[in-house]
Amino acid sequence: MKLTKIDSRKTRLPYSTAVLVLGISSIALCCCYGVPGIATGIISLILYKKDYATYSKNKEKYDNFDSLKTGRMLSIIGIVMSSTYIIYLVVVLNIYGMEAVSNPKLLFEKMR
Repeated sequence: MKLTKIDSRKTRLPYSTAVLVLGISSIALCCCYGVPGIATGIISLILYKKDYATYSKNKEKYDNFDSLKTGRMLSIIGIVMSSTYIIYLVVVLNIYGMEAVSNPKLLFEKMR
């Protein structure tokens, strides 16, 4: 019985690192009024979709699908956190006004 050598070298998905970095940055940027966090999260999800299509064509060829999935989850979390922060800002603006958003002491005084 003759054993044949199988090419076991796997390649990396082209955007997996970018998806992971953008997912992390979407969480980090959620505190910057929410907009950068949503933008980086959406870009991350678009890149995920491209890489997932590439991965689903030939699953045995790629080895870093786990980091792609992690980046997707982080970008979803970042989008949710950014959206929540934007909703919070809109509510505070409607209830307390622009002065309270820019001055935390005034916000706490109006809340009492």
